[in-house]
Amino acid sequence: MTEQNIAEVWSTKDSSVPEVSKFLAFSRKKQLQMIPQLINMGEASWEILMKFLLLSEMRTPNIVMGKAYQALYQVKTPKVQEFLQINFPYGVVPLKSTSNIDYKILKDLLINQKFKDADTVTRQKLCELAGEASVKRKWVYFTEVERFTTIDLHTINSLWWVYSEGKFGFSVQRKIWLSVGKDFTKLWIKIGWKKDNNWTYYPNEFTWDLSAPVGHLPLLNQLRGVRVAASLFTHRVWSEKNW
Repeated sequence: MTEQNIAEVWSTKDSSVPEVSKFLAFSRKKQLQMIPQLINMGEASWEILMKFLLLSEMRTPNIVMGKAYQALYQVKTPKVQEFLQINFPYGVVPLKSTSNIDYKILKDLLINQKFKDADTVTRQKLCELAGEASVKRKWVYFTEVERFTTIDLHTINSLWWVYSEGKFGFSVQRKIWLSVGKDFTKLWIKIGWKKDNNWTYYPNEFTWDLSAPVGHLPLLNQLRGVRVAASLFTHRVWSEKNW
């Protein structure tokens, strides 16, 4: 959708309706398409996205909120930056942890779509969740996965999902796994971790941006082992949350 298309669609709406309500009336898919164009249209359109975020503040974070925040984050004007700092100092995903783990670095990397670095930090955070022994060895045993608290795993997954337009995250990988009948061989191929029966070479053969296959990230080398992946995909968090 071009800027001209957006202007035409906007003008066909009832002018008595507040512009943020017009934005809310579109489908989520169209909202995602419109956000970059609204950013390019200037300050009045930035106001629409800021109001949208305020209206959405009490809702469960979603991919439109994530993209709106990311887009505004790149607008380096005092007014917009002050708005984000006052109203969303930690982004749109609450950085909740019952394990006293700090997710600010992961949040910053994902907001800026630095997915390769975010993947490394995610692995570190999962080791922290697993315990001191895992931190020392720098990888997780499948028997340690059940120690992950639902709050922390939900936070990590939400950060990936919300700031990737719904393309990445454990919940995304799990849905694909379920769709292929829990066949890991098929999963690896669908998410681009394997091709022609060969593992994708790390890191250069992986795609570290949104052009990657759905579910491509987070990578986490240890997830290539079926037992760790199976433990993660059957974790109790998925029965407690609507994924």
